[in-house]
Amino acid sequence: MNKSELIDAIADSADLSKAAAGRALDGTIEAISSALKGGDQVTLVGFGTFSVKERAAREGRNPQTGATIQIKASKSPAFKAGKTFKDAVQ
Repeated sequence: MNKSELIDAIADSADLSKAAAGRALDGTIEAISSALKGGDQVTLVGFGTFSVKERAAREGRNPQTGATIQIKASKSPAFKAGKTFKDAVQ
């Protein structure tokens, strides 16, 4: 399912126009991104939790040359599915 198919599904289930469903989806994504950027986590009970995981700096290897390289510390978005969502998928 891509974004336009998701917008169609939201419009059908919520009895909205496709334009309104698109704005709602864009607003939801923007709100989640903004909260994560601000250091918060977003919990949707029954669906899951969006959070930011921090990865420590580490050493790696260049696969072409085998030379050791330093990989910087980074932050990465993460999602942990809730129980209701897990049960619905099974």
